[in-house]
Amino acid sequence: MSTINHGRMPKGWDQDLSDDYEWIPLRLPPDVTRLSASTRLSIEAEYRGWELTRVRAYTDGSRRVLLRRKKTAADRAVLPEQPAQ
Repeated sequence: MSTINHGRMPKGWDQDLSDDYEWIPLRLPPDVTRLSASTRLSIEAEYRGWELTRVRAYTDGSRRVLLRRKKTAADRAVLPEQPAQ
């Protein structure tokens, strides 16, 4: 499992996380409009490669969002251990 803080995700969201992806949970406060949220997430998708996986809206107007992006070969590479000095 990736090293990510699962404590900030809604219950059940951490069950299907693949090691082939990077995951980032976000919280959008109630004062962020749908249009503003859509614009921000589109920018993340366009320039940083994130895609929207899940959204959960709450009665106070806030939203929890889960983004993912494919890991690169460099992210998957295991670095060799450093020699003892």
